[in-house]
Amino acid sequence: MGRRYANGRNYDHGPAGRTAVSGLSPYIRRRLLVEQEVVAAAIEAHGLEGAEKFVQEVVWRGYFKGWLERRPQVWDSYRTGLEADLLAVEQDRRLGRALRRATEGQTGLECFDAWASELVETHTLHNHARMWFASIWIFTLGLPWRLGADFFYRHLLDGDAASNTLGWRWVAGLHTRGKPYIARADNIATFTGGRFRPRPQELAEVSAGLENTEPGGLPPLQPLRAVNAPEAGRPSALLITDEDCCLEDFDLEGLDIRDCATLKGSHLRSTLEVAEAVTAFEAGALADAAARVKLPNDALTAEHPRRLVEWAVGVGVTQIVTPFVTRGPLHDWLQAARPLLAAQGIRLAEWQRAWDLAIWPHATAGFFKVKQQIPRIVEQVLPP
Repeated sequence: MGRRYANGRNYDHGPAGRTAVSGLSPYIRRRLLVEQEVVAAAIEAHGLEGAEKFVQEVVWRGYFKGWLERRPQVWDSYRTGLEADLLAVEQDRRLGRALRRATEGQTGLECFDAWASELVETHTLHNHARMWFASIWIFTLGLPWRLGADFFYRHLLDGDAASNTLGWRWVAGLHTRGKPYIARADNIATFTGGRFRPRPQELAEVSAGLENTEPGGLPPLQPLRAVNAPEAGRPSALLITDEDCCLEDFDLEGLDIRDCATLKGSHLRSTLEVAEAVTAFEAGALADAAARVKLPNDALTAEHPRRLVEWAVGVGVTQIVTPFVTRGPLHDWLQAARPLLAAQGIRLAEWQRAWDLAIWPHATAGFFKVKQQIPRIVEQVLPP
């Protein structure tokens, strides 16, 4: 988390050569490990200055989540645009063939094909390789960026709606408007330690991003959405999702908990098939979280939202309590369930974490504004 990470984090030496990255992201993404826990460990070992790069990367996830909370229209646009892109694939044989070659690692570009295969086989990919891959997908192969984001989201163990969507938008020049990330042959050769040496002419020359595809610019900022806090005294059920698997951090003793359920939702990531490894990791995370709260639990799957209502009515509760679910497919599903629950007199309540509340008010523009606040954020959320 200190000097080795700072000096080596940008080098992709392949799946067997990763000695300068933590590998914690699938666990942090589900809050099997919470952000302030790993940041506290980094600072204890190296100090804030020595762990600066590691802490910044952890804060990036919170920044992206907060940014998408403030501009939920971007998530809605992604889902609508993806539907249109998938329909275009069905109707355009040439696009369909190009997409298959890219996702099956058969483009003829050695580095890109290796990363595609690595993603499908290992369900992880080095952060720098993700950037190169996305840039080549968009600018060299000319494929719709949402299809690439969907490919990542279906296969990555640490796939997160905010980080994945906004990371692809950043590469495309849509997040930081007009500043796309450009994959360069010399950069790939340097930071793969010479494993890959693409010829410059194999990669597109990029003079502009995709900002002209969104001529209206970024949508206006929205206030952070209001949250129903749990009400003590109500017959309540605990809902565990893989958005936050560390429920023992919250005040369970202060609630009248009658039942508990885990909710599988990884299949909501895409209308296409989600990798079995992703759903298996989710199942393990949910089982682990349920075991730690030491409550009997029912296993639910996010199919029709009526299923959640039927379960809540069946166990005789008037309140479902869950940690805050950020913008993404599970949030959309719960939003569809809210009016159905309300019709039965059941409220959906959420806990919020101090970590998120410390970061999100600053997540209004680029990361620099949040980066400046890191010492204050750390002081605010970590015990002295």
